[in-house]
Amino acid sequence: MHIATIERRHLLVDDQPLLLAGFRMVLESQPGFTIAGEAGDGAQSVSMTRALKPDVVLMDVRMPVMDRIEATRQIVASGLSARVLVLTTFDLDEYVYAALHAGASGFLLKDTMPADLLSAIRSVAAGDAVVAPQITRRLIDAFAPHLPHATAEPAHLNTLTDREREVLHEVARGLSNAEIAARLVLSEATVKTHAGRILSKLGLRDRVQIVVFAYESGLISRGKQ
Repeated sequence: MHIATIERRHLLVDDQPLLLAGFRMVLESQPGFTIAGEAGDGAQSVSMTRALKPDVVLMDVRMPVMDRIEATRQIVASGLSARVLVLTTFDLDEYVYAALHAGASGFLLKDTMPADLLSAIRSVAAGDAVVAPQITRRLIDAFAPHLPHATAEPAHLNTLTDREREVLHEVARGLSNAEIAARLVLSEATVKTHAGRILSKLGLRDRVQIVVFAYESGLISRGKQ
């Protein structure tokens, strides 16, 4: 039985033509990957996302003209379905944390192998995050001095059930659905359902955002499990 390939549209954002050409070559080599356009700076990335409505934006974290964090924030706030995948040279880049906070669905190192790049893009397009929560924890711990300290528990946490709070805490600690299921004696499907409700109630996009939220809300102590 033939399964139809899902076509995804992508916007490439980088100020280095050679890197753009490399990413274009990798994506166009695979079925289902269409290059909707290419932007050379943050301002172009915002306008082209609005005009072209790509599924995924591959965003160089260090961009000229418009701050790359502001570009990510504007794309996420636009209400479009486009998801931002940040490309960086260093896995503990301060801009990466800021981009995740602004709503990016994850990040990849620029020297990621082509197969891993394609897998990450597919995951982001499907609505998942491609940054392991443990890496997000490292980013938060590294830049903890720059984060605001919570003075009170966010009011909308009251919308979560006790079980949803438990699942939120375990997701923020970096556990997978299988690990949470074993720890809380639940099925993986139930954990996934709870995680989906947490995202909906708190207005978050993915599991990476849960980690950021948990730290900034004071639900998880920085540097501790």
